[in-house]
Amino acid sequence: MAFASVNPATGVVEATFPGHTPDEVDRRIGAARDAFERYRRTSFADRARWMLAAADILDAEQPDVARMVTAEMGKTFASAKAEVAKCALALRWFAEHAERLLAEEPVASSGSRASVRYEPLGPVLAVMPWNFPLWQVIRFAAPALMAGNVGVLKHASNVPQTALFLEDLFRRAGVPEGVFTTLLISGASATKLVADERIAAVTLTGSEQAGRSVAAAAGDAIKKCVLELGGSDPFIVLESADLDRAVAVGVQARVQNNGQSCIAAKRFIVVDPVADEFVERFSASMAQLTVGDPMDPKTDVGPLVSEQARAEIATQVDDARSKGATLHCGGKALEGPGWYYAPTVLSGVTPAMRAYDEELFGPVAVIERARDLDEAISLANRTSFGLGASVWSGDPDEQRRCIEGIEAGMVFVNAMVASMPELPFGGVKRSGYGRELSGLGIREFTNAKSVWIA
Repeated sequence: MAFASVNPATGVVEATFPGHTPDEVDRRIGAARDAFERYRRTSFADRARWMLAAADILDAEQPDVARMVTAEMGKTFASAKAEVAKCALALRWFAEHAERLLAEEPVASSGSRASVRYEPLGPVLAVMPWNFPLWQVIRFAAPALMAGNVGVLKHASNVPQTALFLEDLFRRAGVPEGVFTTLLISGASATKLVADERIAAVTLTGSEQAGRSVAAAAGDAIKKCVLELGGSDPFIVLESADLDRAVAVGVQARVQNNGQSCIAAKRFIVVDPVADEFVERFSASMAQLTVGDPMDPKTDVGPLVSEQARAEIATQVDDARSKGATLHCGGKALEGPGWYYAPTVLSGVTPAMRAYDEELFGPVAVIERARDLDEAISLANRTSFGLGASVWSGDPDEQRRCIEGIEAGMVFVNAMVASMPELPFGGVKRSGYGRELSGLGIREFTNAKSVWIA
């Protein structure tokens, strides 16, 4: 099986890479297991030195790395540079904080001494997506490697250059051989690997379908599994909100990463007193966005990742329009090379339409009206997803009621949902389970060992 790197802005195949044979996969997993037995005994200081070296490489090579990411999956060059910088930030954060987060914890007990130790599990299989091809991997790898685990990466099939770069990044940073390895294999092959006794645990960021397959395999093998799946994040605008900021940030929250982000705002729930004004201003701002070459600094929105992805979002929009939804702007694929789709705003979406329940993975926003705060929270929770939510209000009581009432793993008030090293990242319901980042994330792939000495 060959892995192709196709430029979404042109549709041109820029490079192909041969997949790893079963024998090579077996050798690499064996090397990872052997490496773990040595790596788990390294000091936090040594691991931190390697993570900091990787961060320095990313900083030094930021433009080149960003250019590779843009050419491989289509995000704007500015966004790609920001992603590279964010990866360096996370590497440094975990290098600085891991030892404290994993320190042995004394526990008051009837024994003369009791404590909890956090020890690494072993090789962790990471099945990662294409939309943030560097960040998704680093947010797993930085805490996992600092905890003493080793990483086995099965990246999305359409970003082979980035997958190979990540392996090379850690090698150049001085990380011992086998501690981080990339496998160029199919998704089906990766699912089968979960049963391999040398794999200790698995983490997946991706679609519901992929999550079900990996979770089922992990359950059958009785192995720890962390899932970060889809999202249909609400963006609630209440009457007390700063409407100027809500509109400006709302547009950014919807079209970040060309609209292809699990934590992008997708459902804009606006209370009646400000709904008309919000719809008008938001739609006008979306219509004014510049769609084009992702390497052009003037571009706001680049192409979708593939022809299939564009066809899917077009089908969802067309279905809504055919069943009575109101189109405020966009609603069409753009002519010419590349997989571009116009920024789109819909309202009047009903349960009969696909856009009502399905995740919209592209620059398409759905606006819903709510009578009041209670109905806004009810609409926010009616989805089967529960990843993030953004709430816009100047009233502390409204803010509190939203924070307490919204069913999501993350609630951001007067800001767009984002990921950062110091906060847990993850969701509830069909958005998955487990957490990445922060102290909770670094402990996900450790054995919390109780110690009691009489």
